[in-house]
Amino acid sequence: MLYDWPRATSFGRVIPKNKIYEHGGAGTALKDLFVREVDQIIWAHKLAPETINLPASKSVSEIQVFRVSQRESSLDLDALRAIDRAIPFPLLLELTHNGRIKFVAAYKRPSEADSSRWVLGDYFEGEWHPEETPRVPLPVALNMGALYELLLSPLVEQQAAKLLFKPTAGFAEDPQAPFGPVSSDEPISLEARIAHAEAVKTKTREIERIKTRLAREKQFNKRVAINAELRTAKLELELERLVGERAASAPRTE
Repeated sequence: MLYDWPRATSFGRVIPKNKIYEHGGAGTALKDLFVREVDQIIWAHKLAPETINLPASKSVSEIQVFRVSQRESSLDLDALRAIDRAIPFPLLLELTHNGRIKFVAAYKRPSEADSSRWVLGDYFEGEWHPEETPRVPLPVALNMGALYELLLSPLVEQQAAKLLFKPTAGFAEDPQAPFGPVSSDEPISLEARIAHAEAVKTKTREIERIKTRLAREKQFNKRVAINAELRTAKLELELERLVGERAASAPRTE
């Protein structure tokens, strides 16, 4: 999904790459990454009370939209994190490459321990689209915080769905199984949905690491132990997916 940013939000300022990677005292590896993979960074839009006529909320006073042109077909997430950490506002990213564009963002919120610092979650990515793809209007919201959540929600749900409903290797799909999507009338917050999606991603990575260890191990007794660990991790992932099915069927709090 691509949003039709209101004309009043247009900013259009090119951000020198060195201003980004020098912000956090970046080392040579990050500088090389920007030189190799990032072509240009444009501060494209500024969503603020004065540009979209929405009041600020306690955690979101403004939302910035950056347009990042990639030199290569993929972009290392370390580059996105460096950009996010240099900008003291929630940030939405539009990545472009070879006439295509996709929407990317991480849930960013002020730290409860120190309001001057920001907590940055995992990134959620949309699909690549042709740049001429029609855009949709911004969702209707009562304040900047609600708008931020509504802009992120489709990304979170799309990426979470890919993880939640992808069959796990080693588990047969049984149409008569007693567990199915669980409906709920209780609203699920965006933070809860994001936390769950990140938990599933973490568990999926853990399973892949266990599989790698199993493939390398030659001793029978150690393979037995690793197999048991793998079965437990897969079961935990299936339980997470059941929770995800409940979240997918529950109403939002926005």
